[in-house]
Amino acid sequence: MKSTVEPISESMDSQLVRQWEVIKRGADEILVENDLIAKLKEGRPMRIKAGFDPTAPDLHLGHTVLINKLRQFQDLGHEILFLIGDFTGMIGDPTGKSATRPPLTLQDVEQNAETYQQQIFKILDKKKTKVVFNSEWMNKMSGTDMIKLAASSTVARMLERDDFSKRYKGGQSIAIHEFLYPLIQGYDSVVMQADVELGGTDQKFNLLMGRQLQEQHGQKPQCVLTMPILEGLDGVQKMSKSLNNYIGIADAPKDMFGKIMSISDDLMWRYFELLSFRPMSEIEGFKVEMQQGKNPRDIKFLLAEEIIARFHSETEAIAAREGFIAQFAKNRVPDDIPELSFEAPDEGYAIANLLKDAGLCSSTSDAMRMIQQGAAKIDGEKIADKTVRIQKGTVAVFQVGKRKFAKLSIN
Repeated sequence: MKSTVEPISESMDSQLVRQWEVIKRGADEILVENDLIAKLKEGRPMRIKAGFDPTAPDLHLGHTVLINKLRQFQDLGHEILFLIGDFTGMIGDPTGKSATRPPLTLQDVEQNAETYQQQIFKILDKKKTKVVFNSEWMNKMSGTDMIKLAASSTVARMLERDDFSKRYKGGQSIAIHEFLYPLIQGYDSVVMQADVELGGTDQKFNLLMGRQLQEQHGQKPQCVLTMPILEGLDGVQKMSKSLNNYIGIADAPKDMFGKIMSISDDLMWRYFELLSFRPMSEIEGFKVEMQQGKNPRDIKFLLAEEIIARFHSETEAIAAREGFIAQFAKNRVPDDIPELSFEAPDEGYAIANLLKDAGLCSSTSDAMRMIQQGAAKIDGEKIADKTVRIQKGTVAVFQVGKRKFAKLSIN
């Protein structure tokens, strides 16, 4: 059906246009755009919902993509409902999983929920945020109520969900309680009378379930805004503790700074858009400056300082930057170092022989002495073992003293 809602244009109220630009920033999809525009035109504060299951004790920057968007809605004057899924956390979110997740204990959920509340207010305004727990209403549900909720959807509808479909076709088990998860998430929206629900792109099915259940309960269906899944430090896989490619918001400032500085120049812009609160016009200006020759390292400094100041303090952010610069200068590798290749025996290349053959030491005894003095390094790390053998496939920068460097490939 064709919508009769007039799209936002520059000819409309400038405040409405500004809201729309902020809301769209970084968003992957908005369903349904015209419905959201209509809600904005009503001029009332909307109820913005985002749910987090307390499945881990600490949050990382990937989690903050949604929380940042909540803050943007909050700054626009809307009501923020931060839902802690203490009830659903004990079910275990099946999204993206190839097997049934083990449920968390009540003690685990309560401890993690307490930590979340301490961490989210590094971003959200505590006075303007309503924290709710879905156990408040789910624990009051009778068996009859749960059966009625289960009757609001069908198995066929559940199997439209990609991960359920793959598991079913692959002969992998799907526990009945996993079908309840999206239903309960959708029912949360009914209880909370949400106008908008935020979630990652992998949550789309669950978010749309909220629209379906709200309509069944005579409510206006919520709009859905999905945000991208943030890539981790490798720039490929999603940020995850299990993949060890994450930046924890409780990380020490020094560690956080070093991790941010390690991301690629291309990934930096993704982080700026999803993690920074700087205007996009300013970020576009940074891109122009880099094209004109500005060192991307200096732009990355701004991102690292902003994030560390948010979760620690400006003083600690500046100290982390100065510490990084000092460490970088200390371990800086010249641009014109020789690049050499060596054939290694099956058991690997003895480190003393390699340093001698690469011209970094005058003899194997000299190499042994340099290693013992802590003057020999591989990729900036001191070589601790004089008997170590460098294995085939190694490509690294070897250093002896302050001025001798070589990039060596061991074949």
